Amino acid sequence: MFKRYFVRTRELKPGMRMDQAIVDRMDRVLIAKYAILDEFMIKSLNEMNLGGIYISEGEITLEEKQKEEPTSAIAKNNISKFHEDDRARVKLSESVKKRISEGVQYLYNNPASPEFSKASNHITNDLMKAITDNEAVAVDISALRASDEYTFKHSVDVATMSMIIAKKMGYSRDEIYEIGISGLLHDMGKSKIPLEVLNKPGGLSEEEFEVMKTHALLGYRILQEKEEFSEAVKFGVLQHHEKMNGKGYPMGVTGDKIHKYAKIMSVADVYDALVTERPYKKAFSQRTAVEMIMSMTDELDIDAMKAFLASVILYPVDTVVELSNGERAWVVKNNPNTALRPLVVGTETGNVYDLSDDITCANIVIL
Repeated sequence: MFKRYFVRTRELKPGMRMDQAIVDRMDRVLIAKYAILDEFMIKSLNEMNLGGIYISEGEITLEEKQKEEPTSAIAKNNISKFHEDDRARVKLSESVKKRISEGVQYLYNNPASPEFSKASNHITNDLMKAITDNEAVAVDISALRASDEYTFKHSVDVATMSMIIAKKMGYSRDEIYEIGISGLLHDMGKSKIPLEVLNKPGGLSEEEFEVMKTHALLGYRILQEKEEFSEAVKFGVLQHHEKMNGKGYPMGVTGDKIHKYAKIMSVADVYDALVTERPYKKAFSQRTAVEMIMSMTDELDIDAMKAFLASVILYPVDTVVELSNGERAWVVKNNPNTALRPLVVGTETGNVYDLSDDITCANIVIL
């Protein structure tokens, strides 16, 4: 059941869902309506000296959104006329997210544990179930977040996205499962990196970066001792920072020498790193990160990149976006091949903008 209520800013907690947009004096959106709060957002809200904000719980239906948004009759008609549900997406319940988060933390803190492979399989089973339960073929890249701690969140995000990309590319169930394990463990070597390097708030020196780069080999060595993992899983961990042009690490090999699991994980790894705020860098917007991925044709495998772009949902159907022509618009349909340019309807005018196929909309973008 949908429920909306007011929460004092100092009582906000990560995972709560915004039910209002936060805008600046120029009416630019700082935090979007329906955004899932994290520690950084909460800190920002407290620094704005806001007394509190509206939060909502429960499933947001199209009817509920239409009640809240100031849409004209023609807009409502066109929203209904062109509305097409998104492809089935990976969904992780809060209880599953908690279980996965605790499991990943256990893995990274106990690499020598005799329960290591069992714990890895339990987590991957949860992710596999989330994908197969509703035949998920896409991932809402704004909804991932199993943990607020970067390494654990990043590991789950990379595993989930890699599994969906592999599914899009026609990999077998066993291969999808294996790439999930490899994705979960791809940064395992960071457990051996000195904390003063791993958590340094500023940019790394050249020497420190060389130390950081050893994490791929260190992770491979941790898994080498574990016979229950296949060589494919281990090579995914070893090579997830290799680049198609040979400018990656630790081996500096080119395309045909990079394992297929690593090619997929590299795309997911780069994307998630771009959209995540770290002590030494700001997060890029999801849109900017997707555009950056699209430009990396010399570094990333083209087939894996295309599968990623065809699998992500950047603007879920029934969300409201701001267009560069000044209109607010309702997302009514996503094109799997053009994540940046869905079909939208102006909430006031009812104008239909097919951002992917209508040449007259070529100069309109989502802000």
